[in-house]
Amino acid sequence: MTTRTYIVTGSASGIGSATAELLRERGHKVIGVDLRNADVEADLSTPEGRQTAADRAVEAAGGSVDAVIACAGISAPIPLTVSVNFFGVTEFLDRLAPVLARSEAPRAVVVSSMASLQPNSPELVDAMLAGDEAMARQIGQKLADQGPQIGYLNYPSSKRALSRWVRRESIGERYAGNGIPLNAVAPGTVLTAMTRELLAAPEGAKMVDENVPMPLNGHSEPVVIARLLAWLASEENTHLAGQTIYCDGGADASLRGDDIWS
Repeated sequence: MTTRTYIVTGSASGIGSATAELLRERGHKVIGVDLRNADVEADLSTPEGRQTAADRAVEAAGGSVDAVIACAGISAPIPLTVSVNFFGVTEFLDRLAPVLARSEAPRAVVVSSMASLQPNSPELVDAMLAGDEAMARQIGQKLADQGPQIGYLNYPSSKRALSRWVRRESIGERYAGNGIPLNAVAPGTVLTAMTRELLAAPEGAKMVDENVPMPLNGHSEPVVIARLLAWLASEENTHLAGQTIYCDGGADASLRGDDIWS
């Protein structure tokens, strides 16, 4: 097996931590990026932090990177979620694309969510896809000002925009043109620090399962998602492009049925 160099964001916890651990167990070099407790500590919620993170990660990698797996994300009902989940992923990847392009088998994968299928703010999604972070945060703040239930729209909107960005950008010159498969994974309910407390309460678990039904094996451990991310970022994946793969125990199929093309 060829040893590869990976950059993994959100590496200090949850899916990112499981992914970094899995890749290291397989003998690869991993540069973890997170706010703290990572090889590169940086704030992906700001343009300056994204630039710093990209520069330091490439330096830590010795100037050569084979794959980027962007797992960093939050679910707070505030506009910070927009900055981290969308711009903290897309700008970071775009900055690293020229370095990735020098690899013999470059790959890029991001973590979207089942929430990408939930109700969202089309206005907010459009602002993100237009690359207007200031406007997106302004819209996100207006949602947050209406309380956490409306403010929650920041989260599914960020994931919807991210999946759409992946689909749009994957076939362009920056990614496909440089031989870089770009894809997303959309988990269902994953047992992380962010969800365990909610699931511990019967009413919380009931709410989660009504919104994200998972008939196949129920809630997943982070390593389940990590294994799929690792394959998408491996040399074996040569032709998958622009896809959001719902690794969700059957939630997508349960909610949308057998015909999503009509």
